[in-house]
Amino acid sequence: MQNALRNSYIKYGLIILLSLLLILFTQFIKHLKNPDSMAVTWMTIVGLIALWVFSMIGILISEKLKTSSINFLKEFPVLGWVAIISLVMCLISDFFVQAIRAVDFLSITTPILTFAGISVANRLVDLKNTSWKVAIVAIFVFSGTYIGSTLMAQIGLFFAGK
Repeated sequence: MQNALRNSYIKYGLIILLSLLLILFTQFIKHLKNPDSMAVTWMTIVGLIALWVFSMIGILISEKLKTSSINFLKEFPVLGWVAIISLVMCLISDFFVQAIRAVDFLSITTPILTFAGISVANRLVDLKNTSWKVAIVAIFVFSGTYIGSTLMAQIGLFFAGK
């Protein structure tokens, strides 16, 4: 049991490391194509290491709390723990904020969208088996999100006096 758990941590760590390398590669290529964009510096690498550490701590906390008797802690998602750890660490030290700021945001979205696409492609059969009603729900969700975002932006512009 302990060996399997250790192997899963190694697997998660390597997957996150692969994602970080993809982020680094994307930022490097973006800088080659557009020299005005953010360059890869040592601070970028430190920021990526910080993101890796925060992710691994979040995974460890999530796994440890799965044995908790408190149902909320048992079912709390890994992403939530990673966000909490990142928030706490960035509040404790401005160094983490500066390091993560050196990582280009669009370079971070590339692996996220890649993994989302792979995930959807792997479940294409399941997606075909769902009813056409899912498309209607998706349209309403997308429309609601768009309208909500534009309303919030309009309110912000109104209060800013623009």
